[in-house]
Amino acid sequence: MAVIRPFKALRPETGKAEEVASVPYDVVSTDEARALAEGNPFSFLRITRSEIEFPDEQDPYAPEIYARAKDNLERIRIAAPLVEEDAASFYLYRLTMEGRSQTGIAATFSVDDYDNDIILKHEKTRKVKEDDRTNHIITTGAQTGVVFLTYKGVENINNLTAAVMAGTAPLFDFTAPDGIRHEVWQVPLDDNGTIVEELRKVKNLYIADGHHRAASASRARAVARENNPAHRGSEDYNFFIAVLFPAEELKILPYNRVVVDLNGNSSEQFLQKVSEHFEVSESGKASPSQKGDFSMFLNKKWYTLKLKPEHYENGRLKGAETVGDTLDVSILQNYLLAPILGVDDPRTSKRIDFIGGIRGTGELEKLVNSGNFGVAFSLYPVTVEDLMKISDAGEVMPPKSTWFEPKLRDGILTHLIDVK
Repeated sequence: MAVIRPFKALRPETGKAEEVASVPYDVVSTDEARALAEGNPFSFLRITRSEIEFPDEQDPYAPEIYARAKDNLERIRIAAPLVEEDAASFYLYRLTMEGRSQTGIAATFSVDDYDNDIILKHEKTRKVKEDDRTNHIITTGAQTGVVFLTYKGVENINNLTAAVMAGTAPLFDFTAPDGIRHEVWQVPLDDNGTIVEELRKVKNLYIADGHHRAASASRARAVARENNPAHRGSEDYNFFIAVLFPAEELKILPYNRVVVDLNGNSSEQFLQKVSEHFEVSESGKASPSQKGDFSMFLNKKWYTLKLKPEHYENGRLKGAETVGDTLDVSILQNYLLAPILGVDDPRTSKRIDFIGGIRGTGELEKLVNSGNFGVAFSLYPVTVEDLMKISDAGEVMPPKSTWFEPKLRDGILTHLIDVK
């Protein structure tokens, strides 16, 4: 049974959300973030990616980067302005993309539940990324990145959210430059108890996106607890901000791969080695049509790959010891990327890059045609059911397995904590 709690959000003044809100800090490069924030002194990227205000040669993890983030938070808080709610509230956050909507409950969730696997994970985290966001939280005294949680929906909660949206004017309603509509409602305080009571019925919560944000909140809590001799366990730093969406409303896009070269093989040698394990056809299809198929872009042509039948027995992948071994991303890694292209550890290899499905397969073609990459792979998306099975089994997915879209914006709701 997960612990959920309303919070006093720091948020833009009504009418300012569109100007303040920014894409999540971890979906853009420094150059992309700098371009998005250009000409906008209120862009939340000046807080989440404050290195954009420094020269390119500046170490993005230096103490002065986090100090600038803190200064910018205080400046924008006054100038935008940002306001802190008087009372702890729940919020509803609806995202609409291409006519499809998903509505979640914005709240704070227990760090203990994260540490004790009541909130389940499906992804390993990298220390360098944890270090970055932990330092950011500790220096700014704010959780600026929102974790994306999911659960198997509860009918009473769905009915309540529908009633709130029908009977309450939204705090914010704007369409971002990428065409995604963002709407936020403040839940009436009288409904707080109902939300808490209904979510007690939920067995497990799952991290869909934001593993590093949650892990960093846990590490920052450890620092805050150490700094607080009167620690009680109810302080704000014991909770992290997240939006909880019903699983049935979510959509996962593929997370595609590009590799810098063919690992010393000619195109002919590479195709020959691939054909030892895969059925290969020059199909012209840029996206696979079903699970188990892969699309590969090589020499300006799209091929379809399918693992050969001899690798299966009674419909099950031979040698598969875990649920994760049967995922398409694992099959591609174990039968092609590692043995043929030499990408032994995709978490650390500098020879592979990952391209979110929102960028489309045209981005894969552009990267390979530029000469900077030798080959690209388009995958069939993982399902939410796959994610939950992996999490329930206590396993982790291979890196960069899921790309959730649409994404929450930073700066709309921020959770302030006292870590000193």
